[in-house]
Amino acid sequence: MKITTFNVNGIRAIVNKEGTNWIHELNSDVLGLQEIKAKPEQVPEVLHAIEGYQVIWNSAERPGYSGTAVFYRGEPHAVSLGINYPMFDAEGRVIRLEYPEFFLYNIYFPNGGEGNRRVPEKLQFYAKLLEEADEIHKSGKSIIITGDFNTAHREIDLEHPKANSKTTGFLPEERAWIDTYLEHNFVDAFRQLYPDREKAYTWWSYRSAARLRNVGWRLDYFLVSKELMPRVQDVIIHDDIMGSDHCPVTMILKD
Repeated sequence: MKITTFNVNGIRAIVNKEGTNWIHELNSDVLGLQEIKAKPEQVPEVLHAIEGYQVIWNSAERPGYSGTAVFYRGEPHAVSLGINYPMFDAEGRVIRLEYPEFFLYNIYFPNGGEGNRRVPEKLQFYAKLLEEADEIHKSGKSIIITGDFNTAHREIDLEHPKANSKTTGFLPEERAWIDTYLEHNFVDAFRQLYPDREKAYTWWSYRSAARLRNVGWRLDYFLVSKELMPRVQDVIIHDDIMGSDHCPVTMILKD
């Protein structure tokens, strides 16, 4: 099973720049998109390009902002939107699919905002999601959380850690929440497979030719329950796929 996450930073923009070939190039069983910034009726060309897929949309109430979508082939047992957190549920940040062996979350985690003003709310989101994840683990079910976490976990996960130590996305209190998830039965699948790989970035600023110089951050993750990790065959960063300031990341699960 191939599961891909991709923050498209506006699905209309990426379709205008790159078309829809990237959807077929990725050839994923599940493709989770973040920051779609659109409602489905605004991107009919995408709907026509996804033969063989069904689609779930969770658009933000505010036009042109946030939002998530999931393209999928195999029918999940159930689908739910949000995490019962009204402020963020209105922003379309969470889609959860239930499969026989695990729950799959596609999430666009909040950004800390200009001047770090939204960091407290971002941390509340992490806490609320973990409460839900803990209950699922208690029930004996496994979990995959994927998406744009808007946090680089360790110094190896960004090009200039010291210069960004007071910048949202690399604040100690944000990074500590990733540690907390790892203490609650989760594994960072990419780092488990590639503990020492440097310059493995998934986001680059549009400024100063950062992507060309590979001056980036790893913000897009797969956190999986420890019990699922033996099934993880690989995690692939598709840094050759353009059109967004992020790139897709794919996790391959063994049958």
